[in-house]
Amino acid sequence: MEPTLAKPSFLRNLIVRVLLFGVFVLLLRFAYIVSIRGGSCDAGDFCFFDVRENLNIAAGAVRIIDASAVVVDDGVRSSSSGVALRNLWTSKEWRKTVDFYSAVFQDLIAEGYLSPNSKTVCVETLTGQDVFALKEIGVADAIGISKKASPPLVVSGQPFRQPFEDYTFDFEFSGCGGLDHSNRPSDFASEIGRTLKPEGFLVVHTAAKDIYSFNSFLDLFNCCRLVRSREIDGPDSSMPSVREIVMQKDSGILRHREKKPDGNSVNKCSVPGYKHELVRSAEPLIAEEPLKPWLTLKRNIKNIKYLPSKADISFKQRYVYVDVGARSYGSSIGSWFKKKYPKQNKTFEVYAIEADKAFHGEYQTKKGVTLLPYAAWVRNETLFFEINRDPGQKIVEKGRGMGRIQPVQSSANFASDVDKIRGFDFANWLKNTVSERDFVVMKMDVEGTEFDLIPRLFETGAICLIDEIFLECHYNRWQKCCPGERSSKYQKTYNQCLELFSSFRESGILVHQWW
Repeated sequence: MEPTLAKPSFLRNLIVRVLLFGVFVLLLRFAYIVSIRGGSCDAGDFCFFDVRENLNIAAGAVRIIDASAVVVDDGVRSSSSGVALRNLWTSKEWRKTVDFYSAVFQDLIAEGYLSPNSKTVCVETLTGQDVFALKEIGVADAIGISKKASPPLVVSGQPFRQPFEDYTFDFEFSGCGGLDHSNRPSDFASEIGRTLKPEGFLVVHTAAKDIYSFNSFLDLFNCCRLVRSREIDGPDSSMPSVREIVMQKDSGILRHREKKPDGNSVNKCSVPGYKHELVRSAEPLIAEEPLKPWLTLKRNIKNIKYLPSKADISFKQRYVYVDVGARSYGSSIGSWFKKKYPKQNKTFEVYAIEADKAFHGEYQTKKGVTLLPYAAWVRNETLFFEINRDPGQKIVEKGRGMGRIQPVQSSANFASDVDKIRGFDFANWLKNTVSERDFVVMKMDVEGTEFDLIPRLFETGAICLIDEIFLECHYNRWQKCCPGERSSKYQKTYNQCLELFSSFRESGILVHQWW
């Protein structure tokens, strides 16, 4: 009996050993794939799942047919990018980002801003993780655009020149801070307004967190109304949180800023509350008249809290610096604005307004600066431009003194040279040159004419176009040359200047004292 039982026992042991060996091979292969290959499988690998089938289901428009080729719905074969594309789609980083966007889009579906039937575009998406996520959760009609195409999820197109017809999409999405990094945010917003259907939704992920940049962002989208804004968790530690803004296109919206104001009309403006908040955080005004104002500039400029140091200015249409009473290029444009003003890597258009002919020649060689060789005034008319000097000041080359526009007059207290010049309506020019969507910085040093120009700026509403102004107010200050004597050039007092500065700040205009 014993010999007859030995044979089945031997076969059973053999089968068990073969099975154990097979399990060992599978475990060894699995460990190799996970630890060495990072979890990805080539077409010839033996895996526990078929990556090709998963991609086919998730992407909808994609079929992988062999180890080196990708076929899209139109039958075009792209064998050169197949392996790279497959490796990208199966990487851990890709999956993590897709999961992030999937959660975002599912929330938007639950809230009613997105549906499986929405015709959708993802703007400025490099490799299409957001498009992939949309298809994966059932939004089949989705495509992405980027400067460089990444077929089949992303086609070539610029965010400010989308390759689509008007009113194409029900839903548009911009993630990864695409709008934040755009050097043409206004055109970016305009194209979204063109291609988005009426009542369609726009969702943007942005870093706009301070109140100034948030309102600048909203100003870009004339076509849309704000639905909600909230902070959500970001995709990874490099971006721990993002601001998610939902807007809806409303063809009935017509905001006042879309209308070009008539420069000659009276159009008082209302400064929004968030600008008042910025003013309240500015450096305090110097309440006591300085005995040595020529030294105060050096001290005060260190205390100035520049607007770009407190807020993000990224969402502006243009960046403009206007120097009223510029004198020479090195006086304030080259020595201060170009070198010291915090521009956040933005390129500013520079306008130099200077009536003194002695300084006009050097601007011909300065690129990026537009010279207006006239006098800023309250209307268009011919004026007398007077070069005047304090007592004791040496007469140097004509035009190198400080100039004022005023009627010709004689005085024993200062010598003068007189020229006839053109004055122009500065408020009118400003309203026709910049808009509320531009970031406008101004320095004004007009030798007393500020008491004429500033009331005109307030009267016409042009003052609201200025984001930040550096103003030198001229008063009968103590003379540097003559201790105990006040300047005879100006009739205003320091208290009157202080009232002028206070009127700016009370109106929500960020003004700094300049000397």
